[in-house]
Amino acid sequence: MLDGVSVSLEPEGQMPRAPFEMAAEVARNFKIDARIPATVPGFDAPFFQAGLAGYSDGAMRLIARGHGAPFCITEALLDQTLINGGKGRRKEDPDLIASECGLGEVDDNKVAGLDDHPIAGQLMGTHPDEMAKAALILVKMGYDVIDVNLACPVKKIKKSNRGGHFLAHPQKAMEVLKAVRDAVPKNIPCTVKMRRAWDDTPEMARNFEIVFDSAYEIGYAWAVVHARTVLQKYQGFAKWEVLTDLVARRPDRIVMGSGDIWCAADIFHMLHACGVHAVSVARGCIGNPWIFTQARDLMAGNATRLPAIWEQRDALLKHCLFAETIHGERNAGRRMRKFGIKFAAHHPRQHEVKNAFIQCVTMDDWRNVIEQFYGAAASPMGDVVSTSC
Repeated sequence: MLDGVSVSLEPEGQMPRAPFEMAAEVARNFKIDARIPATVPGFDAPFFQAGLAGYSDGAMRLIARGHGAPFCITEALLDQTLINGGKGRRKEDPDLIASECGLGEVDDNKVAGLDDHPIAGQLMGTHPDEMAKAALILVKMGYDVIDVNLACPVKKIKKSNRGGHFLAHPQKAMEVLKAVRDAVPKNIPCTVKMRRAWDDTPEMARNFEIVFDSAYEIGYAWAVVHARTVLQKYQGFAKWEVLTDLVARRPDRIVMGSGDIWCAADIFHMLHACGVHAVSVARGCIGNPWIFTQARDLMAGNATRLPAIWEQRDALLKHCLFAETIHGERNAGRRMRKFGIKFAAHHPRQHEVKNAFIQCVTMDDWRNVIEQFYGAAASPMGDVVSTSC
């Protein structure tokens, strides 16, 4: 990762990361492509919160926005579930559903008030006609952008001929993309989430190119490309050089990058190294909304710093409040456990805090952990300047 002094070579297969100072310089001088805010008003910075199965509900989105994320995407929503009025999904264990299926609950992903804009509703499905119907439902629900997921690598999704499955079947992918774009009113942008290919074979690289080019020809505003293959899932490293090559060969198109973004400096390294127009922040922002604050600090020429204890407490309490409002107190405690585990990484006693959050079941448990470990008015570390991931 960024060492703040010199280029640090990552394990084989990973691109070398630039010095922190270089990332800061890129950030200070970076100007977002004017086409992006023109397409989605309010999208005013070159980064955003990705759609994350099991995580990016209204509560997480509101926290991300409060820390500087200009644009957010929902979890992937299944076309048939939307058509059935939000019914047809198992309810007994939302966390298990998300991890197994890569899909979100409709109620959890509704627009969370006026502060939850601009927002993309991410759609996943199999049949063009059902995808078109579901896209119209998302429009009526108030989403500003419709995002088609052709990237999900989860096994059950692939077996159901959804998500990343389409990158191995470009003709079917084009049919879905066209059906959605034709159905959605022209004033609502459509975008597509992809992976760099199904696998590393030349045939699948060509298939990616077919789907990628077709999306723009059909009228999609941009593609978000994760620099791993579908079969790779989340293993190994993202091949950023694929993004670099893609942008160089398609200079007129808006391309957004994804993969291995763990800190604010990584955002600007990807922008600089790959030439993408914006960066999707996914796993790197779970329990770490400060990645967006730090990215904005870098753009403003300000020093970045680690969150003080009181700032961590504030974010946790707000996240709790939003989660209770959206999910109800009974479900919020269990859902918030996975966030607490991630938030704990910022605490100087992270292992103790993580273990305490693991034991949480109810919101009272949550509040007790917060009071025990975050009760101090200020961080014992003070304001720690961050020059690394």
